[in-house]
Amino acid sequence: MGILLDLLLLSHLAVITCGHPILEAPENITGPWKGDVNIPCTYGPLKGYTQVMVRWLVQRDSEPVTIFQRDSSGDHIQQAKYRGRLHLSQNIPGVVSLQLNTLEMDDRSHYTCEVTWQTPDSKQVMRDKIIELRVQKLPVSKPTVTTGSGYGFTVPQGMRISLQCQAWGSPPISYAWYKEQTNDQEPIKVAALSTLLFKPAVVANSGSYFCTAKGRVGAEQRSNAVKFVVKEPLDMKNEAPTITKSPLEATSTVNQSWDQTSKADVYFGETISEPGKARGLPMFAIILITSLCCIVVLTMAYVMLCRKTTQQEHVYEVNSIDAREASNSGETMMVAISPFGWANSKQASPTVGND
Repeated sequence: MGILLDLLLLSHLAVITCGHPILEAPENITGPWKGDVNIPCTYGPLKGYTQVMVRWLVQRDSEPVTIFQRDSSGDHIQQAKYRGRLHLSQNIPGVVSLQLNTLEMDDRSHYTCEVTWQTPDSKQVMRDKIIELRVQKLPVSKPTVTTGSGYGFTVPQGMRISLQCQAWGSPPISYAWYKEQTNDQEPIKVAALSTLLFKPAVVANSGSYFCTAKGRVGAEQRSNAVKFVVKEPLDMKNEAPTITKSPLEATSTVNQSWDQTSKADVYFGETISEPGKARGLPMFAIILITSLCCIVVLTMAYVMLCRKTTQQEHVYEVNSIDAREASNSGETMMVAISPFGWANSKQASPTVGND
């Protein structure tokens, strides 16, 4: 009878727990001293289950203390020690991981990820996971070299570009850049920063470069050498007109494992190369000249039309006046109109008839 009751109880518990979201998190995680760490905590979203509250707690003197809470009113950081260096993942369903920046040695402890959901039948269910955080002074890793904005290591002359050295470990990390020399000579130190900037790149900058990284603990690490090539402008004197785009396309063979962005002056315009021939007039100059010519022609035509109209009106008036005077005096008036607009009249002597 007792065994039967135990089986019934187990089956009941299985029914209750079956179908609820399940939290997933590692048992422990290690972060670098003075660095940042992400403490994972995730679950698979289920239909009908609504996340109501998320809490992160830390073990302090055998008592769990809430350091972060997210509910319907927003995010709340409960301890002043964590303000400005703690935040939770945003807008990713099922991800409630904790990001903790600038780790100190006293951040070592057990952290609890606690999530509460509302079930389809309007009840609430809570699940939690405990993760141990370890803080260590980590030596730097082998640095990697990338180019700013994702460009490759072959660029045209005149481009502004940078080489970036990145390593992981306990900060602060100091960097240095070196350029290899020929004939087995010692490399030349060219920079003491994580970024080597060319503004702009010239042909003389071509060569093999590598960087080094040194942290608080551990030995100095050196990156693989990369071959940086700066190409001269193409000789187009004996080539047909072509359309080229700058900068040239290049592909990096280095594994870019860091998400880093640098500013660079980029030009993607098209240029036309036609050696041996001068460029024609710009389009706006042709349009301007054509417009001026049309205006001059129209102005001359308007002046000539006005002048002709004025002459015709003047002749009509003079003839009308002379005709009236001649009819009144019995005389005949001869009027001549000069092409310059003045009139010349001559009175004819009356003809006396012999009756």
